[in-house]
Amino acid sequence: MATHATMPMRRRTRARTPARQGHSALAWAVPLALGVILGFWAFFIKRDGGATTGGQIWLGVVSGVVFAALCYALVRIRWALPREMRATAFGVLTGVAVGFLSSLHGRSVLTSAAIGLAVGAGMLCTMFYAYYTREE
Repeated sequence: MATHATMPMRRRTRARTPARQGHSALAWAVPLALGVILGFWAFFIKRDGGATTGGQIWLGVVSGVVFAALCYALVRIRWALPREMRATAFGVLTGVAVGFLSSLHGRSVLTSAAIGLAVGAGMLCTMFYAYYTREE
C-alpha cells in the first residue's frame, strides 16, 4: 500500500521557452510610467498650492528620472537574483521612494524613515510571498 511514496515524480515534458532577447514594450513602459507618477507627485508635494518654480520642476524631473532608471535596472536584473534578494530589492526601492516622498511633505527624518521602512517591509513580504508561491 505504500507504493505511492516510491513512485517517480512526473517531470515537465515540454522544453522551456527561451528567454526573450531584446526589450519588450512593458520592460520600459512600466518604469517610465512609475517615474512620471513619482516625479509629478514630488513636484506637487513640494509646490504645496503655491507658485511653480524652476526648482520644483527640476526636483520632479530628476526624482522621476532616477526612480525610472532604478526600476528599469531592477526589472532587467531581477531574474538573475534569488527570490529573497528580488523581494528585498523591490522592498528597498519602494521603501526609499515612499520615505523620500514623505520627507518632501515636511515630516522629520525619523518619521519618514519609519514610514519608508514600514512600507518597504510590507512590499518585501508581499513580493516574497508572490515569488515563493509562483516559482517551481
